[in-house]
Amino acid sequence: MPLPKLSEEQRAENLKKAAAARHARAELREKIKEGKVTLEEVLKSDDPAAQRMPVRALIESLPGYGKAKAAKVMDELGISAKRRVQGLGERQREHLIELLTK
Repeated sequence: MPLPKLSEEQRAENLKKAAAARHARAELREKIKEGKVTLEEVLKSDDPAAQRMPVRALIESLPGYGKAKAAKVMDELGISAKRRVQGLGERQREHLIELLTK
């Protein structure tokens, strides 16, 4: 299926929306790193920035977790590397909270 033809105005508007979404996710990651927002709050949030965030990025935002630890946690819980927060099942959310908030 070919991409739709967009006018320059539509394309510019879409680029602005994408940049705003990336900025919102970056702000959320910073709040997580600073401890202003907990993992549980993010997992239970209806905020589109939280819902669209990759689980890997969420785990890496936690203090003390990097790429290797995040990958290990996701492997342990059977979470796909491309999974987003909104795609997690209830048990996966519970296991993440249990494992990462010791």
